Amino acid sequence: MMYRLLIAICLLAACRKGVTIPRVETQGIPGFQRAAPLEATAAGLYLLNEGNMNMNKASLDYLDLQTGQYHRRVFTAYNPEVTKGLGDVGNYIAIYGSMMYIVVNNSNKVEVVDAATCRRIKQLNVNQCRYVDFYKNKAYITSNDGYVAVVDTATLTIVNEIKTGRNPEQLVVAGSKLYVANSGGYSPPNYEKTISVIDLHTGQEIKRIEAGINLHRMALDAYGDLYVTSRGDYYTVPSRIYVIDTRTDTVKQTLEIAASNLFIHKDLAYIYSVEWSYLTGGNTISYTLLNVKNETKLDRNFIADGTEKNIRIPYGIAVDPDTDDVYVTDAKDYVTPGTLHCYDKTGKRKWSVMTGDIPAHFVFLKNK
Repeated sequence: MMYRLLIAICLLAACRKGVTIPRVETQGIPGFQRAAPLEATAAGLYLLNEGNMNMNKASLDYLDLQTGQYHRRVFTAYNPEVTKGLGDVGNYIAIYGSMMYIVVNNSNKVEVVDAATCRRIKQLNVNQCRYVDFYKNKAYITSNDGYVAVVDTATLTIVNEIKTGRNPEQLVVAGSKLYVANSGGYSPPNYEKTISVIDLHTGQEIKRIEAGINLHRMALDAYGDLYVTSRGDYYTVPSRIYVIDTRTDTVKQTLEIAASNLFIHKDLAYIYSVEWSYLTGGNTISYTLLNVKNETKLDRNFIADGTEKNIRIPYGIAVDPDTDDVYVTDAKDYVTPGTLHCYDKTGKRKWSVMTGDIPAHFVFLKNK
C-alpha cells in the first residue's frame, strides 16, 4: 500500500515546478516474524521520533507488520508541500477513526493526517501541545499553558478550552470523565501534584485529585483503575506510581515503583524507568512487570535474555495486541538515530532496527 501511494504522489507532484519529493527510506528487517492470528487487529505500527528540541528533526516511521518492511520519514515523503516537515519535538501520536493526530510540541501544532496514507488533512495550532485523547467526536489536547483544547473531529476546529492545573501532561478518558495529569514541571521546586477531573458532558473541571508531584504518564486498566506516574523532584523525592479508582476518584494505592513510561496490555503493566538524580549526576534504569488485577509486582522482567544491558536509554514502549510482542525503543544519546527492539512474550529479543532521532511514541494501524 505504501509503495503505491508514494508512486501516485510522485506522479501528481511531478508537474509542480520546484517541488522535490523526498524518498521513503525502506529496509526489510532481518529475522522479522510475527505469528499473528488470521484475524489480526493490527496491520502496521507507526513510530513517532521526537527529534532533539530546536533541531526540527521530528519524524514518523512505519512498520508493516505483515511484510516486515520498515519505512522511515513517511510524513515528509507523503507531504512534500509541508516545507518544514513534521517539525520540532514530536510528543504524541494517536488514531481516532480514519484520522491520525500527531502532536508536535515545540512547533505548537497538531498534524491531522489520513491514518492509512499519512497525507495531511489539516494543521491545528495549539500552543505547547502535549497529548491527545478522544471522546464522542471530540479530541482533547493538553497545552502547557494550563488548559485542554477541545477539537470537533468532524470540522477539525477548536471549539473550547478547559482550564486545568499548571503544565498538564498526559490525559485519559475513563467513562464520561477526562483525567489530566498536572505537572507544574516548568516551575520547580513548586511542582503541581493534582489530577484534574473533567466532566465530558458539561466540559467543566469538577475535581482535583491530590497525588504525587510532577505527574506525567497515564494508563487505564480493564478494571477502572488509572495508573499515573510521578517523576518526583530528581533530588530526594523519588518517582512513584499512583493508582486512581475512577469510580470514587480517590487514590487507591501508591506503588513504590519508579516509572518513566508504562503500557497496560491485558492484565500486565509494562513499565520502565530512567530516573535522573541531581545528587548522583546519573540515571537509574529499571524494568518492571506489574499484575494490574491485584497490583502485584512480578519477580520477572519483560526482557529476560539479558539484552536490556544493550539499551542505553529506554524511551518508548508498546505491546502488540495480536502477538504480545513487546516493542521498546532506545534513544541512545538523543542526537543520533535510535533503535527499535522487538521482544517476544517470553522476553527474548527477536529483532532490532534503526529509527529516527529519539524514538518515543507508538500507535497501531488497525486492519480494515
